[in-house]
Amino acid sequence: MHTSIPASATSDPRARLRPSSLRSPWGDVLVQLARSRGAVTGGIILAVLLVAAVGAPLLTPYDSLSMRPEERLQPPNRRHLFGTDVFGRDLWTRVLYGSRISLRTGVISITLAVALGVPLGLTSGYYGGSVDRLLMRLVDLMLTFPGILLALVIIAILGPNLLNAMLAVGISASPTYARVVRASVLGAREQVYVDAARAIGCRDGRIMVRHILPNTVAPIIVLGTLGVAGAIISAAALSYLGLGAQPPTPEWGALLSEGRNYLRVAWWMTAFPGLAIMIAVLAINLLGDGLRDALDPRLRP
Repeated sequence: MHTSIPASATSDPRARLRPSSLRSPWGDVLVQLARSRGAVTGGIILAVLLVAAVGAPLLTPYDSLSMRPEERLQPPNRRHLFGTDVFGRDLWTRVLYGSRISLRTGVISITLAVALGVPLGLTSGYYGGSVDRLLMRLVDLMLTFPGILLALVIIAILGPNLLNAMLAVGISASPTYARVVRASVLGAREQVYVDAARAIGCRDGRIMVRHILPNTVAPIIVLGTLGVAGAIISAAALSYLGLGAQPPTPEWGALLSEGRNYLRVAWWMTAFPGLAIMIAVLAINLLGDGLRDALDPRLRP
């Protein structure tokens, strides 16, 4: 007896899958990120800051370094939205141009931290044994110093300027990335695909880069995003102490340092650079928290 087969049974199985099941893992991450109000808010604020940094010459008619002594210490007004500093320079202009320096400082510092910490953690976790003990004792030695103190030591050796401040912040942050990557590698190296790669003759370097490293990308992205905010604060602190950006560079920490002697008569010289730091760090942290939730498979529906 002939039995008819329902049309639905002969159709493409993919047609019965939910749309979410057809997305790539990174597509799921973007969807989860878009559902997070905090991450969306942080992303929008950060995008506005980036647009303002790139378009600074179009958003102000003034030069960030030109002095006009006749307009010194003017409070916020129509001509000068954030007022002027002790040299008559427009503070709105200097904060805008300072966003270029501060945001770039945070990104470069964390890029350096990742470039130093990831290979260290990858090598330590993969080989284990005496290599692991040696490298981790070096990391432990660096972790015994608070980050800002280690940065101060490096600045004392290299000298005070913005480039050395970025190097100091990056080096002082690298042990954290080494620890996080090592923890991820310790679990990944025992997986079946690593044994299969060894069985077909893959060298250790190829196994680490092509098979193990991709599995550590998620924690690196989350830690790096949150780390940019910390790097901006650390670089601003060094500049505030006179060890980072040097006058007349319009970096946010340096602007705070310039205004600290005029708090009683010109509150705007410190209020607006401090507000810029707070907004940037808050936006990056909101985005980082959203990324952490989106990249955590335990929190996905």
